[in-house]
Amino acid sequence: MLKSILSSRYFLWILLTLPALPMVAALAGGAVDGEGRLPTEFLLHPTGEFSARFMIIAMAMTPLRMLFPKTRFVHWLYRHRREFGVAAFAYAALHTFLYIAEMGSLQAMLDEFWALGIWTGWLAMVIFLPLAMTSNDVSVRAMGLNWKRLQRLVYLAAVATLIHWIFVHNGLGGALAHFVPLAALETYRIWRNCAKGRLNSTGVTP
Repeated sequence: MLKSILSSRYFLWILLTLPALPMVAALAGGAVDGEGRLPTEFLLHPTGEFSARFMIIAMAMTPLRMLFPKTRFVHWLYRHRREFGVAAFAYAALHTFLYIAEMGSLQAMLDEFWALGIWTGWLAMVIFLPLAMTSNDVSVRAMGLNWKRLQRLVYLAAVATLIHWIFVHNGLGGALAHFVPLAALETYRIWRNCAKGRLNSTGVTP
């Protein structure tokens, strides 16, 4: 019974939703933080962070499975990587909504659109949208190989998210703490695939 609950997609979605509950409650209640900021202002950072975190988890699953091929937890995460990707989009959508509400007008957004930290955030959001919409079995079957080609755009979204984070918050610390581990894992994945390709080309079984 417990095993079936823990392996359920519904249980995973409950876990993915938990960080959003206090945020939604703060918005509904009009609460402010200790510095007197409105919810739309002080929730911008955490919604963006959780979006980045879930995106990183989804992207890290393939190299982690290469590193730990016999670890059940890693396999469980790998099977549910699409859910993490959709959660990343959901938090990005909430982040975007809060930004629009905070800016208050289209003109205010247009005035700062071409700032590096701003248009990269919009670029990441635009990429997230089709990725999330096609993160289902129906799209996988209908699109065939094109589904994987589309999903590879997540790497561009990751770079845009990193730049957005660095320039909006004027610092490298938090952004690098999240993205350096992902970069290391992706470097390992590329090296591993290249090594496998060299072995296959020589007729040696890896």
